[in-house]
Order: sequence, then C-alpha cells, then structure tokens
Amino acid sequence: MQAELIAIGDELTSGQRLDTNTRWLAQQLEEHGVTVAFHTTVGDDLAANVAAFRAAAARADVVVSTGGLGPTADDLTRPALAAASGEQLVLDPAVLEHIRQLFARRQRKMPERNAVQAMFPRGSQPIANPHGTAPGIAIGLARPGGRPARVFALPGVPAEMVAMWEHSVLPAVLQLQTSHAGAARCIRNYTLRCFGVGESELEAMLPDLIRRDRQPRVGITVSRATITLRITATGATPEACQQMIDPTAAIIRACLGDLVYGQGDDELQDAVVRLLDRARQTLASVEYGPGGLLAHGLSVADPDGRIYRGGWILRDSKPAGHHPTAPLPDAADPARESLAAIAEQAQARFATDWCVAVGPFPSADSPRQPAGQFQLALVGPPGTWQQSLPFAGHPDVLPARTAKQGLDLLRHQLLKMQRQVSSDTRVGS
Repeated sequence: MQAELIAIGDELTSGQRLDTNTRWLAQQLEEHGVTVAFHTTVGDDLAANVAAFRAAAARADVVVSTGGLGPTADDLTRPALAAASGEQLVLDPAVLEHIRQLFARRQRKMPERNAVQAMFPRGSQPIANPHGTAPGIAIGLARPGGRPARVFALPGVPAEMVAMWEHSVLPAVLQLQTSHAGAARCIRNYTLRCFGVGESELEAMLPDLIRRDRQPRVGITVSRATITLRITATGATPEACQQMIDPTAAIIRACLGDLVYGQGDDELQDAVVRLLDRARQTLASVEYGPGGLLAHGLSVADPDGRIYRGGWILRDSKPAGHHPTAPLPDAADPARESLAAIAEQAQARFATDWCVAVGPFPSADSPRQPAGQFQLALVGPPGTWQQSLPFAGHPDVLPARTAKQGLDLLRHQLLKMQRQVSSDTRVGS
C-alpha cells in the first residue's frame, strides 16, 4: 500500500516555515508498513489544492494532508476536497456544537466565521480534534481502475495533528492495510554510518547491494562527508524484518571493515568518545581552521567532560581557550612551529592521554603550509604523528570533512591499540 503526504500553506512553499509534519508522518507510515511514495507541498490556492488532491488520489492508496483547516479565507482544504470529490459542503450540527462548547470552556464567544470548520464534503466523516477547533476530514476519492483512495485531512498544528493521527487516523490506516494486503505489514530501517572514502568508491566495495529490486533495499546518502547506508526491510513482523536486515548488515560490515564507525544517528565523535571511554583515556583538541567544529562535536558527545577535557581554537594566530581554566599556548602560530608541537603543548596543559589537532587551511599568508594541503597531528601514548592531506572539495563541506579526518585518524589508532591489547591478552592466556 502506497501513501502520499500533502503539506498545505504559503508559509511552506515560500520557505518561511519548515515542514516538520511531513517528516513525522512519513516515519509513522513507514514504521507501520506503508510505503510513502510522494511528498507534495502546495500553497494557499484553491485550484492548486484541488489538482494536488486529485493527483495524489490517482497514484496513492492513502493520502494524508496537513494544514488548511482553519476558519480564515486562506484555509482551503474543505472546498478543495469538496471540489475534488464532486460533493457539496454540508454543515455537521454535532461538530458545530462541539466547537461552540470549546469556546465556552475557554470563556470566549465563538466568532461566526468558525462555523465553517463544521462544514464537510457530503459523504465524508469528521476526525475528532480533542485539542482544537479544527476537526479533520476523512473521505474517499475515486480513481480510475481501482478502489477509492482514502484521504485524511489533518490540521497543521503539530500537537493537534499528532493526537488525531494516533487516536483516529493510524487505526484506520492499519485497517485499510489489512483489507488491501490481507495482513498488516511492517517496515524497519537500519542505518550504518561510514567515513573515509568517497561515495562511488564505497559503493564499488559492496557486492551489488545498491539495487532497487533487492530485498532488503540498501540506499546510500552522503552528508558533510559522512556516508549513510540505509537498509530497509518489509515483512509481516518486526522480527521478520530484522531477520532480513541482519545478514545484509553483516555483509556490509565485512566488506567495509573499519570504514563503518557506527549506526543510527552516530557521529564520528560519538564513536571516538566510546573508544576512549572503553580504554579509560582522555582527549584534548587543537584546531586552526575548522572553526570549533571539533570542540563542539566532542563536547556534545561527552557532555559531562569525563573524556573530552577541552581544547584550543586558534584563529589568525590569536588563541581562544575552549576550556575556561586552561592556560593558553606559549606560541600558537603553526606558521612558526609545527602543529604537532602545539598538540603536545595542549596535551600537557590539559593533562590528557591524547590530543588531536587540525592545522591551518592553505592561504597566501601561511608560507610554510604546502600548497593545497592541510595538517593533521595526533599525540598519544604511542607517540606523535603529523601528516599532510589534500585540501580540496566544496567550501561548504571542507571544514566538516577536515575535522572528521582528525577524529578518524584518532579512531583508527584507538582501534589498532584495542586489537593489540586483545591479541596480547589471548597470547598471555
């Protein structure tokens, strides 16, 4: 069973407000086995709304809209559904009385304009709104060659929409799903997060997994240099879905190895903090270029400060202490001394086991910086490393990617040490 989501309002089409309702509803539908095939956003125009509902009904079994159910002249969902269904709007006295009583409980007189919220296309059913004056509308819209599409129109206010979805719409969708397929389906998603190679290179490492007709499906997306692999399984139960997901996840991990650093919403800093916590070690940072991305990410990943003890954010040779009690470096210009030397100072001043440092971005006023290169440095129990890496790519991605490259250098060293400890333990036993 396929669904389409329609978000209604000029504030959405103009970009003045972010549409969070569609994202939430899509997640709800997918979790309950309904494939969301289309997202539509339409402004406050009657003809456009009618066209949107007709198009959605022609290609989806379930349509859920949000917005356009208020009492003002630009709220057009009611007349749009009436026109799309070819039915007249009629007054529902019970709903009108409910709206009047709602105003009375708030010790306010109901404006006559609010009576329009009790108007429904003939043959439709109201969807109760326990928290507001805008009831929803449930209606069937005919489509050629198949059973009618079921349309559920909900208000745009998220708190009202969520309650109506849970109490009324979701049970109706599940019932429809059973009548369509004979049994309810379940859709489960599982994500793996990767860093260290490009998207096409990573895809080439996988044995024909990124194929649209595969079950379970594997999708690949990239955001700020992090690659996400999303495994989607459809089955009768959550357990059945998981049984399909597990072998595919195992294949991906076997093919990609340490390129996979986490799952779900994990970021690289989360993986690094977990490894440091397991080793009972601490970390400081130095960054001259990423603008505090390292410090911010590590602080979020370790809000109590048990692992990440702070760092220096250096800009234009003027150091700023990320940790209020930490003394500043004696010299903080990588053009005059190596990034590794500054990292060693930070490690000593913050009294940590490790310090990761990201060096200055290439610029005309940094004569010692190799053209098109930036520096990474790492100080830890095994010693000190410094290396140059290419500084190339889209300007919007470069700061995040360079910060992540510093974290990834530390992550690989921690994994190497962890495996060495495990090997020594096995030999000793």
